[in-house]
Amino acid sequence: MKLTWLGHSAFRIETGSSVLLIDPFLTGNGVFEGGAMSAEEAREGVTHIALTHGHDDHVGDTVDIANDTNATVIAVFELVMYLAGKGVENLQPGNPGGTIDCGDFDVSFVQAFHSSSTIIDGVPVYLGNPCGLVIRSKDGPTVYHMGDTEILGDMALVNEIFEPKVGLVPIGDRFTMGARTAALACEKFFKFDTVIPIHYGTFPIIDQTPDKFIAAAKGQNVVVPKVGEPLEL
Repeated sequence: MKLTWLGHSAFRIETGSSVLLIDPFLTGNGVFEGGAMSAEEAREGVTHIALTHGHDDHVGDTVDIANDTNATVIAVFELVMYLAGKGVENLQPGNPGGTIDCGDFDVSFVQAFHSSSTIIDGVPVYLGNPCGLVIRSKDGPTVYHMGDTEILGDMALVNEIFEPKVGLVPIGDRFTMGARTAALACEKFFKFDTVIPIHYGTFPIIDQTPDKFIAAAKGQNVVVPKVGEPLEL
């Protein structure tokens, strides 16, 4: 498995013959745009797109990428219906507790404590439950993308059921867990082999570096990948 951080909460995962994008916020993502991978390279060969929730900094370029590549888009029901109205055709809806088999991997929806909407004519429009995503690959470790979330006691059940070995953990504060709480979540509920901090540095209002998280998560294997450079897992 190859995992590439694209800045913010966006990832490219290559596993088997499949290429999965998670929360592909590329356009307007200054962290991605300053990295080692171009937008064309990030979307090359994409077969699937999975979304944690409906905020613009997570849906990102989904419509353009899906329409260009015919990638299957995986998201909660309300978000899938919204994207169908945008012309996306290849859609797989789900909700917390459900799992979708994608061949080389499967995607399970788990709880996240956040919100999910888009703004239309200045008014927030509800786009279903926010979720975390558990990616179980046939040729790599199980990856838990927490999405945007606060710490949850049910994370213990996520670990019990799925035993994820790679945690993609939001640390930026204000809209998600901050450094101290995120480190506690990893220590208390999981036995990750690799912890990758996400959702920081993109906007001035959130934490700009992972430094506080690295300090708080001392003793855990925190890996801060360079944007656009693949990790072999």
